[in-house]
Amino acid sequence: MTEDLPLRGIRVLDLSRLLPGPFLTLVLSDLGAEVVKVEDLGPGDYLRFVPPFVGDIGVQFAALNRDKKGVLLDLKNPAGREAFVRLCKRYDVVVESFRPGVLDRLGVGFEALRAANPRIVLCSVSGYGQDGPYRDRAGHDIGYVALAGVLGLTGRPTVAPGPMPAQVADIAGGALHGAVGILAALLVCQRTGRGRHLDVSMTEGAAGFLALELPPHLAGQPAPKRGEGRLGGGLACYVVYETKDGRFVSVGALEPKFWAAFCKVIGRTADPSDLIAMGAKQDAIRAEVAAALKARTRDEWVAAFEGVEACVEPVLDGDELRGHALHVARRLFFDIETPAGKLPQIRTPLGRADGHVPPPKPGQHTREVLCDAGFSDAEIDALAKAGATRG
Repeated sequence: MTEDLPLRGIRVLDLSRLLPGPFLTLVLSDLGAEVVKVEDLGPGDYLRFVPPFVGDIGVQFAALNRDKKGVLLDLKNPAGREAFVRLCKRYDVVVESFRPGVLDRLGVGFEALRAANPRIVLCSVSGYGQDGPYRDRAGHDIGYVALAGVLGLTGRPTVAPGPMPAQVADIAGGALHGAVGILAALLVCQRTGRGRHLDVSMTEGAAGFLALELPPHLAGQPAPKRGEGRLGGGLACYVVYETKDGRFVSVGALEPKFWAAFCKVIGRTADPSDLIAMGAKQDAIRAEVAAALKARTRDEWVAAFEGVEACVEPVLDGDELRGHALHVARRLFFDIETPAGKLPQIRTPLGRADGHVPPPKPGQHTREVLCDAGFSDAEIDALAKAGATRG
């Protein structure tokens, strides 16, 4: 029931586009917050125009912006700026992902918002942070994980690191850290009545994923290298292997009991020292395991390991995900019904798989949201006449 959601009553203005900010506010929405997507009168969020489409709705845009309301405001227009600041008096959180300093130049930075609403929480998600030598630098996820040291540790030692298939810095480094920061700031606001400005760097968020790998080096050990870390391909017991049919299984048999169970199934004698061997011996173990796993297909190995605690799982292809028994049982995937057809969706871990509505059309809720914030019909008409809003 939506009445039981923990963020029910929290109101969020989302100025962001594309992935990090919208995913952040999607999580807040799934927790019960009311999210209003504020777009300019031009193209708005570029993700709206990325195919494929169901009717006139982009499926990627829908995946990030379901359940939100849509408002059009031109923040470069003085009337639009004034309207936005006035809106903020009724809201708890503002999320933005412009380059640092843009909101200040528009006249709607943290100081301006705090003057209107001392309780406002402003979350700024950026590539490199709100200050420092890279604050104005353009970037994308691949560059953030490169500078964070994550990209350099992917793959085998003899192969160049390739682009990561998921936007680690955008989602985990930026969106999720931003969501946690917002929740903490809202708690502080309850105690003190004061909001705050959160500076979330996606690069720093990505670097946090090396919390186990970097400390030994920082304490004086050699720096981790690609394909040599214990959990980065250096151990034969924690790696991906190809099977007879050219598919793959993942092996995560780190503990002695798991390794013993794994070796028993593949017909190999387990030795606890396998788990700590280094160099050439580890390479020899990996080659031996690889040869054994080449003897059967992926699904034959999945069947062989059924019920065996060896931490072996199939590497699923994209077209296998929705039908997998785990995801079906957990309702990871679901659809939103629209007149044009079904909008495919992925449930967030804290969200639900029902009760959702399609994303807003540009400006769909402009009048509704402004009226709710105390604007009269005449004031809304005046904003439209001034070119500050539409819809």
